[in-house]
Amino acid sequence: MADQPKPLMPHATATWLVDNTALSFEQIAEFCGLHILEVQAMADDLASSKYTGRDPLHSGELTQAEIDKGQADPGYSLQMQKAPVEVTRTKGPRYTPVSKRQDKPDGIAWILRNHPEVSDAQISKLIGTTRNTITAIRERSHWNIQNIVAKDPVTLGLCSQRELDAVVAKAAKKAGVTEGEAVGADRASDKDRLIEELRAERDANEKAASDAAQEAEAAAWLEAKRADEAGEAEA
Repeated sequence: MADQPKPLMPHATATWLVDNTALSFEQIAEFCGLHILEVQAMADDLASSKYTGRDPLHSGELTQAEIDKGQADPGYSLQMQKAPVEVTRTKGPRYTPVSKRQDKPDGIAWILRNHPEVSDAQISKLIGTTRNTITAIRERSHWNIQNIVAKDPVTLGLCSQRELDAVVAKAAKKAGVTEGEAVGADRASDKDRLIEELRAERDANEKAASDAAQEAEAAAWLEAKRADEAGEAEA
């Protein structure tokens, strides 16, 4: 079957299908883009408590007729009826996870120190902060100024390197920064970009290791369960 879009919330959708249909684990796993062991774990109440079921009929991703086809033929591959709408960012303040909000002053201080040509309005939009906070950090009147350490906002995860480069380039053009200064900024950007790439690679490796560990744990649990069932049958 050709690749097709996956449900907007695959784990929640899989939980609903496990609880409300007679579809096989293989069918659910294939439709939701999950490993069959994950679906097996949901059915055995290992993981279902972590997710609230999401009805794919309500979202239009599946129809009852399509589910009926799957239940009648275990070898049938469910077809996505209505692909989930891609969520795009709308206008308004940038949302920053709670865990990173305490890093904002450090990112603001870094921009003020390294790119004084960037306006307060640009910083406010890039970082998702207020002009009063920016002014307080610039004038060193911020309530926590003693603990603020200038750190690259890209490294802190407050914005992407591309977003930062675009803001700096726009501010530099408006301020008439010389070519020599622009070259220096480009070199700094290359260093920051390398740091970002290394961090992304590290995060990907950590995720891969975590996924492998979870899969191995689920496989071991299933093996143990089957062994127990075999022992009970022999007894």
